[in-house]
Amino acid sequence: MLNTPELPALPDLLRLIDERSTAFRAAIAAAPDLDVQVPTCPEWTLADLARHLGSGRPFWAAVVAAGPADAPPAEAVAARAEAQAPQDREALLAWLAASTQELLDALRKAGPDADCWTWWGASQSPLTSGAVARHQLQEIAVHTYDAQLAVGAAQPLPDEVALDGVEEFLSTCCAWSGNWPHEPAVVEYHTTEGRSWRFTVEADGARVARIAEGDEAGAPADASARGTAAELVLWFHGRVPVDSLELDGDRLVFDRLFAWDPTA
Repeated sequence: MLNTPELPALPDLLRLIDERSTAFRAAIAAAPDLDVQVPTCPEWTLADLARHLGSGRPFWAAVVAAGPADAPPAEAVAARAEAQAPQDREALLAWLAASTQELLDALRKAGPDADCWTWWGASQSPLTSGAVARHQLQEIAVHTYDAQLAVGAAQPLPDEVALDGVEEFLSTCCAWSGNWPHEPAVVEYHTTEGRSWRFTVEADGARVARIAEGDEAGAPADASARGTAAELVLWFHGRVPVDSLELDGDRLVFDRLFAWDPTA
């Protein structure tokens, strides 16, 4: 049986956003120098990464507060916030905490079902504040890994974050309506924690569904990837190499999926 993915509860998302943001600030506080390069974002220093993360949260807070829109209603917010980022480390940490709180307050006030603009309009993820919270958690979690790696203290993504991160990435970044220029394909993603998804891509786009434990998913997949949930999430986001996973089947399918632009 294939199940359509559902969003986690908003209180859980808010709690995890707060936890990952605190971990990010801890990495910034522990860094011997904020000019150190971030290995997984080589064009950025830790200071650059902090400004990026801190300026993005007011943007999404403004997006959620604005409600439904055909275009981002707050394009200047992130630029203005980044321009206000302090240089002093202690002030920077306080600024990061305030930006996180601004996002949390906006999401809590809106609730999980408020409509708003998102960039993933043609995907399987809803255009709601709850989906924004879900995606924000993943962005913050991956950048926390980046910051920890830069200071030599990288930690695995927490299981609760990573397990939903696989589903969030597939639903938001991959399950799009669009022109697939290759033959149809079926890909399965399996976590060692026991959760699996089937991803189907055809001429008019792609869809993902969770595979219920013990149920048959249908015809054999053309390719599959297996690893911990954290390994899958970090691979999706280009943080670890493909050799971190166990791959079966036609690897060309993965190359085509990563090269696919459904908006083209």
